[in-house]
Amino acid sequence: MLADRGYAPLPGTVVLERALSPIAAGPTALAPLGGRMIEPALWDSLTGMQEAKSVIERRVILPLAEPTLAERHGVAQPKAIVLFGPPGTGKTTFAKGIASRLKWPFVEIEPAALAGDGSERAAARLAEAVDRILGLPAAVVFVDEVEDLASVRSAERRVNPGVTNEFLRQIPRLRDVPYHLLVCATNWVSRLDPAFLRPGRFDYVLPVGPPDADARAAIWNRYVTDITDERIDVDILVQRTELFTPADIEFAAHKAAQLAFEREHFEGVHHRAMTDEFLAAIGETRPTLTSEMIETFRNDTNTFARS
Repeated sequence: MLADRGYAPLPGTVVLERALSPIAAGPTALAPLGGRMIEPALWDSLTGMQEAKSVIERRVILPLAEPTLAERHGVAQPKAIVLFGPPGTGKTTFAKGIASRLKWPFVEIEPAALAGDGSERAAARLAEAVDRILGLPAAVVFVDEVEDLASVRSAERRVNPGVTNEFLRQIPRLRDVPYHLLVCATNWVSRLDPAFLRPGRFDYVLPVGPPDADARAAIWNRYVTDITDERIDVDILVQRTELFTPADIEFAAHKAAQLAFEREHFEGVHHRAMTDEFLAAIGETRPTLTSEMIETFRNDTNTFARS
C-alpha cells in the first residue's frame, strides 16, 4: 500500500524503538479520585533512611522504570508492596517518592473514609474507586493504615468484613493492569492477617524503620543548612535524638528556627539559630518512638520482611 503512494525502502536504515512510560493523567481525570502528581524532585530530596530508600529503588522502582531491561533478565515487575514500620518513619513519604520517581499519579484510598457507610455501600464505593483508578494510564495507589482493612482480628478493623472482602477482590484487578502499583502501609504488620501478606498478593514486604545515627545526621544536616549559617554541633543533635523519627527532627528543627527568630525580635540578638536553640527545641519535642517500639520493629523485620 505504501509503495503505491511512492514510498520505498531505504537501504542501510536501522530503526530502533524504546518503550516509554505512559503519559501521566491530567488533572481532570485525577480530581474525582483526589489524586495528584507529586513534585518530581521529591525522591531525590529524601535524605537519610538510605537503607530503605536503596531497597525500594532496586526492588520496586527500577523494574518499573526500565521494563525492557527487567524483561531481558526475567525480572518480574512488582505489582503490590507493603511498607511497615513505627509511626512517623516516612512510609507515606516513600510512597509519594515512588510516584515522584516514576512520574506516575499518586492516588490514595482511605479505609477510614469507607467506615461510615453501610457494608454494601462502602464496598460499592471501593469498587467504583478502583474502576476509576484502572481507567488511568498509570498510578501509584496508596492505602495507609491497611490494618483497618486487613487486621487478623476483625474487632480491630475500622471497616466491616464486606469491605475487607471487596478490597481482597480488587487487589488482583490492580495487579493485572500495567503501570499500576499498589502500596499499602501499616504501623503494625504483626496485626495483619497472614493470608493477606502472602506472596501471591504482595511481591515485597519492606521495613521502613527509625533513622539510625547516620540517617539522623543526614536529616539534621539538611535542616541545619537551610536554617542557619552558624557552626552547629550536629553530633550532639544526633546523640540527643535517638528516639526521634524524621518527622520529629523536622519539627525540632523548625522550632529552633522559631526560637532564633523570636530571640532576635524580642532581644535584638542578631544571629541565626545556634546549637543552644537546637538543643532547646529538642528538649521541648516529645519523641514519637519508644525503646519498646524499636524492639518490636526489629522483631517484626525478622519475622515479616520480604525483599
